[in-house]
Amino acid sequence: MTALGPDPGPEPVVGLEPVVRESTPALIARTLRRAISDGTFPPGTQLGEAALARSLGVSRGPLREAMQRLTQEGLLVSHRNRGLFVADLSAEAVEDMYLLRTTVETAALDRVLDLGLGVVTADALDAAVDAMASLADEPRSEAMVAADLDFHHVLVEAARSPRLSRVHETVLVETSMCLHAMRGTYSDGASRLIEHRAIADAVRAGDPDRARVLLVDHMRDGLVRVREGGEAR
Repeated sequence: MTALGPDPGPEPVVGLEPVVRESTPALIARTLRRAISDGTFPPGTQLGEAALARSLGVSRGPLREAMQRLTQEGLLVSHRNRGLFVADLSAEAVEDMYLLRTTVETAALDRVLDLGLGVVTADALDAAVDAMASLADEPRSEAMVAADLDFHHVLVEAARSPRLSRVHETVLVETSMCLHAMRGTYSDGASRLIEHRAIADAVRAGDPDRARVLLVDHMRDGLVRVREGGEAR
C-alpha cells in the first residue's frame, strides 16, 4: 500500500501571480514618496518624526526605516543636528535628474523595441496621451502633470525591467517635485500632446532611431522649459 503524503491542495490558476505583501516600512515609504511627489511636502521641508508618526498612525521604528529608504533614494537629506529634509532642487540637481531620466527612458525604449513590443506599448502610450488630451484646457494643472508623467511611467514599465522601473520611480518623483515647484512648464496643451503622440507613433512603427531622437529632444526641451521657469532653487 502506497503511503499518502499531505494533500497538495488544488492546482494554482494559470496566469495569476502571487500577491506581493508589502512590509509596513515599504507602505510608509510609498505614502511619503507620494506626498513628496505631489507637493504636499515641497523641497526643503523638514519632516519631523514624531508628527509624522502621529499623522500616519505608525510607530517610529518602521517610520525610521521608511525614511532611511527615501534618504538612500536621495529624496530626503539629513542635516547634522537638524533632522531630515525633503531634498532641494538646485539647478545642478535638476540637470542631473533629466540626464538620468533620459538614460533610463532611452534604455527602456530600446528594450521595448528589441523585444518586439512596439505595438502593444504604443497602444498603452496612446491611451496615456488620450488622458492628457482630456486635460488640454488646463496644461498647468496637477492632473496634467500626473498624466504627463504617467506616459513616461508606461514606457519604462513596458520594458519589463524591475531595475529600470525602480530607478525610474525615484526620478519621476523628483520630476514631479520639480514640475509642481515650477507650476508647470507648458503654456499650452497642444505642444505637449504633439510631442508625446509623435513618440508613441515612432514606437508603433518600430523605428528605434526616430523614437530615440524624439525622446531625447523631448527631454532636452523639458529641461530648457524648467530652466526658463526660473523657480527651481
